[in-house]
Amino acid sequence: MAQAQEAVDRIKAPEGESQPMTEVDLFISTQRIKVLSTDTQEAMMDHSLQMISYIADIGNILVLMARRKPAGRKSADSTDSSAAPPKKCWMICHVFSSEDAQIIAQAIGQAFGVAYQQFLYTNGIKACDLKPGEYSDYLGTQELYNGDLVHFSRSENIREVCITKKAGEILGLAIVESGWGSILPTVVVANLLHGGPAERSGELSIGDRIMSVNGTSLVGLPIATCQSIIRDLKNLSMIKLSIVHCPPVTMAIIKRPDPKYQLGFSVEDGIICSLMRGGIAERGGIRVGHRIIEINGQSVVATPHEKIINILSNAVGEIHLKTMPTSTYRLLTGLDQPVFL
Repeated sequence: MAQAQEAVDRIKAPEGESQPMTEVDLFISTQRIKVLSTDTQEAMMDHSLQMISYIADIGNILVLMARRKPAGRKSADSTDSSAAPPKKCWMICHVFSSEDAQIIAQAIGQAFGVAYQQFLYTNGIKACDLKPGEYSDYLGTQELYNGDLVHFSRSENIREVCITKKAGEILGLAIVESGWGSILPTVVVANLLHGGPAERSGELSIGDRIMSVNGTSLVGLPIATCQSIIRDLKNLSMIKLSIVHCPPVTMAIIKRPDPKYQLGFSVEDGIICSLMRGGIAERGGIRVGHRIIEINGQSVVATPHEKIINILSNAVGEIHLKTMPTSTYRLLTGLDQPVFL
């Protein structure tokens, strides 16, 4: 919701000026969401439903966030193993103004519900087997699992770190976002420059969350802003960081008694790209933007997309997943080169 509000604030016209707007027609189906210009009927937005990551209505404002593949990217079922590593997806944010914003958000939610019923049918599960209210009743019996909540509440994991360096020397660390759904939305240490001040201090590890730098909080700030704050430390010789020491891998536990219960998240190339609010996956600690590393102790790092989907679709009982921020995963596996600050 904070990111949705930030998107609205970014496009808001300065005080005293009129807000530039374009009248549009919105089409919603169980397959796609399309937006056409009312005047020209030109397609302004066209997303498959599975790429929609977040929907929020704020008064008369509707915010819709979707993942989009860069042009030229091969599909998930491509067998060309010699191709270069797939590029990251972009996160596109659309902002609409309508008196029916809440109704539109509900309609999109209903489209997801119908699409899921079709998914059940395709996989041989009768929709009638899932009685009305049964899923929500089951959710009411589930406790929230979030290893972070326990971890962050332990005082021994919260530290004040002082790093000394030469004036003009970079701190020597690479950072990434913690991922949507994280209880502490801040940056994560993704890599340390060999021989750099951060590594020499012995106080930081990959996976640590940085809460503040020299008294400036990084919690809730965009990644670009956090990078700028850390770059501005270059001419200082003493840096004080407030961190939460965390392992690089996050554990999620989903309790699913039967395949007829919707997991409530979608995966593309092993990356969690959307999450159903209030579903069993969210309650289990699943985070958007994380890469799945293991499912029930089985590594899926080199597992094809279709097999990951099959494992998740048939998993029941207590499902244990290990994940990490996708950016961290790509740095640690050499798919991306770190930008040290």
